[in-house]
Amino acid sequence: MGDPKKPKKKFARPRHPWRRQRIEEESAIKEEYGLKNMREIWKMKSFLGRYLDEAKELIAATTEQSKKEEKQMVEKLGKYGFIAQGAGLDNVLSLTLRDILERRLQTQVYKKGFAKSMNQARQFIVHQHITVNGTKISSPSHMVTVAEETQIGFSPSSTLSNAEHPERQINSEAQAKKEKKKQERAEREKFKGRRDQRGGQRGRGQRDFRNHGQRKEAPKQEAKESAKPKSKE
Repeated sequence: MGDPKKPKKKFARPRHPWRRQRIEEESAIKEEYGLKNMREIWKMKSFLGRYLDEAKELIAATTEQSKKEEKQMVEKLGKYGFIAQGAGLDNVLSLTLRDILERRLQTQVYKKGFAKSMNQARQFIVHQHITVNGTKISSPSHMVTVAEETQIGFSPSSTLSNAEHPERQINSEAQAKKEKKKQERAEREKFKGRRDQRGGQRGRGQRDFRNHGQRKEAPKQEAKESAKPKSKE
């Protein structure tokens, strides 16, 4: 039978583990997407890096085989929604880590309103409440294809499949509040832009009266020197 093979690592650790800027950026991404630990970020970075390296090699190659591999890679990335259908290798090189994280099942469940937070979306998936095309998926990092986006839902055997479930009612209210806040934020930004524009036009050629009436007191030493009578030579 032989010894079992050692599993291959699916990610590469950072070369320098104590870069403050990198740690802060990864911590923000971890909180935003509800990730369990930094390893999940490193896995996604390695996943993205493999495609970027392959795209660079295919751009430099001019053989018939390279053209076939380019077509296969573009079709595969388009299938998962990373790039648009019919895009080229230039679009592959412009991919970022957030583009990859947006296609995870955990993110899709939250974006579609099945959960009120990223952490709750992860909980639903791990506890097998979520199905994709009728199949239970327990991996939050499962990559969702474009065709599978409309096939995401609750498992028929789950209590959450009932629309009257209290947790689903809370999620519906949270989604409505989120949309309302989004609209209010957009209106404030729009009003702020108009106000700044009017203020810029009105302020042209006008005098700044913010410091009007304020006296600048001279230093005491200068005042004493000016009060002294000048000596006659």
